[in-house]
Amino acid sequence: MKKTPTPRKTAKKFPSELKINRRREWRLDLPLVAKIEGKLPEGRKFKEETRLENISSTGAYFCLDSGVVVGSKLNLILELPKELTEGRQMKMRLGGITVRLEKPDKKTKKQGVAVRFSKDFRVIPEKNKKK
Repeated sequence: MKKTPTPRKTAKKFPSELKINRRREWRLDLPLVAKIEGKLPEGRKFKEETRLENISSTGAYFCLDSGVVVGSKLNLILELPKELTEGRQMKMRLGGITVRLEKPDKKTKKQGVAVRFSKDFRVIPEKNKKK
């Protein structure tokens, strides 16, 4: 007795106006203030303040003046909103590596930087400043 082959399922076609997000994680447009620390290709250390354009559980995107390259190790220090920390001033330190760079903006000369986070991070309580 011959077996009848099972019909193969075909992928459904998406409407042309629908954009498919190939990223694994959702990105949040959360404009957190961040201090970026790292080393430039020639070895000189830098610190620069910026504002995140978006962030996910695996990475972030922001703009810098510093001139980093793909593969640069960076530390991001984020000021966490007080709504997330029960009113306390807290910062989060995340390590990551530069995975993509955009061409510098013609007006501001700032370069778009995409960073993939490493697995380690630290939450840092702000010390009370004495008056």
